[in-house]
Amino acid sequence: IMIPLVKVAMPPKERLMPALEEVLYSGMIAEGEYVYRFEAEFAKLFGLPLALSTSSGTAALHIALLLAGVEPGDEVITTSMTAEPTNTVILQCGATPVFADVDPQTGNLSSSAVAAAISPRTKAIVVVHYAGFPADLRGLREIADQRGISLIEDAAHSLGAKYDGQPIGTVGDFGIFSLQAIKHMTTVDGGMLTMRDGGNVALAKKLRWFGMAKGVPRTEVDISRPGFKYNMHNVAGVIGLAQLETIQQRIDRHIENGSFFDEAIPKIPGLTVTRVDKECQPSYWLYSVFSDSSDSLEHCLANAGVAASKLHRPNHLHSVFASVRRPMPQLETYYRRLTHIPCGWWVTDDDRQRIVDALRKG
Repeated sequence: IMIPLVKVAMPPKERLMPALEEVLYSGMIAEGEYVYRFEAEFAKLFGLPLALSTSSGTAALHIALLLAGVEPGDEVITTSMTAEPTNTVILQCGATPVFADVDPQTGNLSSSAVAAAISPRTKAIVVVHYAGFPADLRGLREIADQRGISLIEDAAHSLGAKYDGQPIGTVGDFGIFSLQAIKHMTTVDGGMLTMRDGGNVALAKKLRWFGMAKGVPRTEVDISRPGFKYNMHNVAGVIGLAQLETIQQRIDRHIENGSFFDEAIPKIPGLTVTRVDKECQPSYWLYSVFSDSSDSLEHCLANAGVAASKLHRPNHLHSVFASVRRPMPQLETYYRRLTHIPCGWWVTDDDRQRIVDALRKG
């Protein structure tokens, strides 16, 4: 049986189905109390100052960029080593993504490359904690503070990770999480937005609901700026509440498997793994192995019944970003040598040993 690279995790059927039936026939399936309870419990569990649910992580990032004041003509420093929505949403704002190079041992934004990319038009930095490994938040926070620009954490890969003891998503001015199908935790689709300044909450809620305040009669509401259909509904909220009951166990299993690979794989000649700095506590959404021949590594693992791939394509290779391409030699090195292997809650002790044995033989 093939060990998958990613896998959907759902709560036990006996827990989820009665809760779904209750909300589906409650007469209130749109945004309501299940959503608000889910937001409160999510914030509490992951140590966030607040959590505002959205229809997707991309929606949460779009709102974060708007709250950061990103407008047409502005620049946003970002990474090319990510899923494409991180950067297409910058285009949605009318802004220009400015790709900075990465640390070739982590795949995360290089603080020195970010500092070099800042211009008078820079309004924000978007940092992705790639594969669940925290980026250099101390360095990026210093740059953002010195330049008076916003730091936005795209934590789509890194639910439950920490940096210097602080929960991921709380060091930046804004943090976003993805609850899409194959992440650590899913609500089928969905996202969360958190922020340091609670003064932005009212505007954030308006932006996720057409520009209107909830709870005000539609005949009395006034739209002062356009918003979007970015809210979460009660069906997703009730799935989220059920997921929270066991999510820490699943994240812990990702971490156990990642720690096992951290110990075992560097002992194999020709292979290296992501560097984990002392401040970082990864949540290992994916596990990254580096070699001189990623194609051969994938082939060897496939023969052993293990799904492996690079998963993402550097965004600057897409034609939509052709006008903003720039040399990124460290990213090229990172991507050329990269192979992701399964690391999640579904990987058993026997599975992970099978993966290591296959790597050793290959």
